[in-house]
Amino acid sequence: MPQYLIHFNQQWVGDHDEAWFASRVAPSVAVMREMQEHGVLVYAGGLVEELEEAASADARSGEVVVTDGPFTQTQEWLGGLTIIDVPDDESARRWAGKVAEGCGWPQEVRRFTSGSMQELVGGESTGSSG
Repeated sequence: MPQYLIHFNQQWVGDHDEAWFASRVAPSVAVMREMQEHGVLVYAGGLVEELEEAASADARSGEVVVTDGPFTQTQEWLGGLTIIDVPDDESARRWAGKVAEGCGWPQEVRRFTSGSMQELVGGESTGSSG
């Protein structure tokens, strides 16, 4: 089955107080549990918000340069992601809607290209098949 990335950029979250964020925990956890029960959840997690903790690697010049902080041309940055293993685009969109509803902010869903890197290097995928 194809795998899909459901993700959000930190800027999509909006400004909310701690009570609002606390109110989103139970609905978000419920969606993740539902994904586990259906055997479609591969991975879910958020990223630290402090951009100082990020690093960027760039090899466009022919030499690898690693610098502290986000890629300088970035206007938005990834806030969190979920990877699911589902049969089709319709299923992926349905799950993305559930994640958006649980979190309370927009999500984008995209299918990974066919032929995973694990297949190319001879390893096994960690995705579920349920």
